[in-house]
Amino acid sequence: MLKWKLNIKGVIYLSHIISNEELVSFQKDLISRKESAVNERAITKNGILASSYDWHAVSETTPVFSIDLDTGDVANQKQSGRCWMFAALNTMRHDMAKQLGLKKFELSQSYTFFWDKFEKANFFYENVLRTADQPADSREVAWLMATPQQDGGQWDMLCALIEKYGVVPQTAMPETYNSSKSNEINTVLNRKLRQDAVALRQMVADKTDDKTIDEKRTSMLSDVYRMLSYSFGQPPVKFDFEYRDKDNNFHRDSDLTPKEFFSKYVGWNLNDYVSIINAPTADKPYDKTYTVDMLGNVVGGRSVKHLNVTMEDFKKLAIAQLQAGESVWFGCDVGQSSDRQKGIMDLNIYAKSELFDTDLSMTKAQRLDYGESMMTHAMVITGVDLVNNKPTKWKVENSWGPKVGEKGYFVMSDTWMDEYCYQIVVNKQFLPDKLKQAQEQEPTILKPWDPMGALA
Repeated sequence: MLKWKLNIKGVIYLSHIISNEELVSFQKDLISRKESAVNERAITKNGILASSYDWHAVSETTPVFSIDLDTGDVANQKQSGRCWMFAALNTMRHDMAKQLGLKKFELSQSYTFFWDKFEKANFFYENVLRTADQPADSREVAWLMATPQQDGGQWDMLCALIEKYGVVPQTAMPETYNSSKSNEINTVLNRKLRQDAVALRQMVADKTDDKTIDEKRTSMLSDVYRMLSYSFGQPPVKFDFEYRDKDNNFHRDSDLTPKEFFSKYVGWNLNDYVSIINAPTADKPYDKTYTVDMLGNVVGGRSVKHLNVTMEDFKKLAIAQLQAGESVWFGCDVGQSSDRQKGIMDLNIYAKSELFDTDLSMTKAQRLDYGESMMTHAMVITGVDLVNNKPTKWKVENSWGPKVGEKGYFVMSDTWMDEYCYQIVVNKQFLPDKLKQAQEQEPTILKPWDPMGALA
């Protein structure tokens, strides 16, 4: 039954009230379908994914690749949202392992986790004070308070941490209960930050002088530092780096600072690595750069900057870096059309539209614009299968341990990359001149809730 109504802004819209006659019609339509009883039995017993599973996708995603980098054993982020850190640090440790002849080696994810949470607290305070003149129910303030800080991040955010604090081997700052299982520290830290937001906003409302506000903020940061030190342990100021190479030769380098360690043993110029995205939405023309308001971690540090390119250019850049022997950090929506246990990401793995006899298709742009998809996870591309110089599937190093996929490695079909990959990080040397010039542009600032601000 149709009925015209006025919304709260006085605009007329068409309302639809479900009638008994329509319910009877829907029931008749269901009963008339010969597959209804079979589908009901299958789905109620096995669930949607198992009932729509298509084994053909498994046979089409065999883990064999024409370009296949040897990157060693996978890491395990466990019950934390540190995939972006694991993926980034993995790309660096791949390089270190080759140069130093290391068999099993990881950079400390707990070290960067500590500093990320500490810096995110300060970044939160910065934005609380910046928006203190707005009411608590403004969209910006509500967005800030929804999640004052979390585990996720983006490539540029890790670069900002490394540029300020360096890195250390995992032996210098090992995993703790809270780094591997971060829910408890996130819960208490977000409570602390929201409480601090109340105090800071009240001080601004009371017209407290800037010096007093800053002293209060410094006291709050001291509390955060103590909470993180209790949870992760204090980050090392100096440490010894000891290891045996593949020939069993022993090495020791003493009294290193984290920044010295990064400079000496990783040695990357992080300014050479840039974020490339594929976001085919109307508000983001290709070959332009973008940043996201209120996205970051280190106040005064490196800002997030994305260059939006076509998917054709996106893939060419990833392939060029792989052909040069270097793995590729990337961000995607891993939960879409993927079999976690088998390690398969393929558009055909589940035939949900066929199962329900309804069209569930959306374009990539529509999924981004309407909240159906965004970047949720970061991993590392370590291989690609080229047929007639065209990619058909990609090898992916995940950070969920060796018990999923092929010893922790996944296979991503090329068509899955088209639809659900949003970001890669590549060395600027692989950009053609046109894209190098485009990357130098000043970025357009996107809203804080733009999907390109999603944290992996």
